[in-house]
Amino acid sequence: MKMLSIVVPCYNEKETVSLFYEATSQVVEKMGMKYEIIFVNDGSKDSTLEECLKLYEAHKDIVKVIDFSRNFGKEGGLLAGLEYAKGDYITVMDADLQDPPSFLPVMFKTMEDKGVDIVGTRRISRKGEPPIRSFFARQFYKLINKFSDVEIVDGARDYRLMTRQVVDEILRLKEYHRFSKGIFSWVGFKTEYLEYENVERVAGETSWSFWKLLVYAIEGIIAFTVAPLRIATFFGLFISFFAFASMIFVMVRAALFGDPVSGWPSMVTIMLFLGGIQLIALGIIGEYLSKTYMEVKRRPNYIVRKIYE
Repeated sequence: MKMLSIVVPCYNEKETVSLFYEATSQVVEKMGMKYEIIFVNDGSKDSTLEECLKLYEAHKDIVKVIDFSRNFGKEGGLLAGLEYAKGDYITVMDADLQDPPSFLPVMFKTMEDKGVDIVGTRRISRKGEPPIRSFFARQFYKLINKFSDVEIVDGARDYRLMTRQVVDEILRLKEYHRFSKGIFSWVGFKTEYLEYENVERVAGETSWSFWKLLVYAIEGIIAFTVAPLRIATFFGLFISFFAFASMIFVMVRAALFGDPVSGWPSMVTIMLFLGGIQLIALGIIGEYLSKTYMEVKRRPNYIVRKIYE
């Protein structure tokens, strides 16, 4: 019998893990599949681990718990779950039930009927989200898809059903700074997306602040495109050309009409403008350099304190 592994990264989800298990297990039991649910406790500060262990003690044949030594971020939790998953099929889900378990049978049927390797999900609306977050999210997808070699589908969730082969290829990518949405697209394979309306959290509050999402977006852009470096280069070339043209203009005007009166405000403004451009360019280079620095250290993406299996 084929086995399904369900990977669930958790950070401060004490109110949702039991609700998640209840809803998901009911769906998978009806599917008649052998399955495992892998909860990854990503250094939670509340009683998430205790709630996960209650489920583990009650359902040792199904529930596995990976406890991190500290918080390593969702990417670390997702990677750990994929590495420990033993199933022939693997899916990644959020504990807050924003990824509807009822989609699992549909995902399997889609995979079989259309012969695809990945069945992903994407939200067609962001109802319930703050308008400013929705706006910047849409702009992020537009921006990254203009420069990236692979398309990252707007509204795509980490929630997707993947074959063992797909997951094995994902695990071959050993970079430290991971951007899973991009990695899922980069590995290729035949993919089909299912659309659904946004679902609000079943309980608790999200740990994703606007600032964290912004940092995550910057990570994604830097991980999947060198466009910012090229933009900085083109900007530098444009400014240099403009400065050269201005120099020729000043020289010609001075030769024809004499030395014009120069004002210090314009000079200061130009100096500040050019200084700002230089700092922006240096900041972009610094971002890529810092990522290179972290990559060559070869630190692990996470450290496991204990595994309950």
